[in-house]
Amino acid sequence: MEKLRTMLLKEEERMEKLLNETTERLHDAPSGNLRLSGCGKTYQYYLSMPGDKKRGTYIPKAETRLIRRLAQKSYDEKISKLAAKRLAQIRRITKDYADDEIEKIFLKEHEARKALIIPVEPTWDQKLEKWISEEYRKKDFPEGTPVILTEKGERVRSKSEKIMADYFYRSGIPYHYEKPLYLNRFGIVHPDFTFLSKASGQEIYWEHDGRMDDPVYAHNAVKKIQAYEENDIYPGERLILTFETEKNVLDMRHVKRLAEKYLI
Repeated sequence: MEKLRTMLLKEEERMEKLLNETTERLHDAPSGNLRLSGCGKTYQYYLSMPGDKKRGTYIPKAETRLIRRLAQKSYDEKISKLAAKRLAQIRRITKDYADDEIEKIFLKEHEARKALIIPVEPTWDQKLEKWISEEYRKKDFPEGTPVILTEKGERVRSKSEKIMADYFYRSGIPYHYEKPLYLNRFGIVHPDFTFLSKASGQEIYWEHDGRMDDPVYAHNAVKKIQAYEENDIYPGERLILTFETEKNVLDMRHVKRLAEKYLI
């Protein structure tokens, strides 16, 4: 789940966009308001001007464009008013709100006091340390598989995975290699890399599919991606995907861009 401040800032951006759009349309909107009169499915349209105590000026149905513009104006005024109200509320909240404000109270305590206090919530460092220390069973390596070791001293299955693992290790991005994950209606999978997101507190999975020009391999890779999605784990959210073929090899510039976007 996204942190509240991040969600509020996204909502602020959405409200600003709505306010700008409606304000721009209202700038060119016709004068007066639309009044409807009738019963059942039959309506008559009237143009009501400010201060007009009468029913207004009848608008022939042939003037469809004017009728639609007046209806749009009324709608835009309501949206504009609501967007302005929500923006004011959001800005009041975010002015002095921080997602880590509870954690900061503990972190600002004197070291001697910290030793005496049990935080009401674990700090990020405590959560990360606990996550890193988790034990799990990795997939076995078939006999005769080449031994490829990372700088961390961990065995991986391909040179591309070693390059990626070494980059994460040097960049200080903690990960689990082939940590088991159960997907409903699919079974146990072993994502190449699993990370813990500070922003959401959830795990993020990275699948590197390195033989996509092999039809059987590609078919199985697609089935696995579909299984992730059926379990509400979507690419661009909690699932990062990279691919290789014989002619299109691993691009570390792309890997770094993805890491900076989702992990750092």
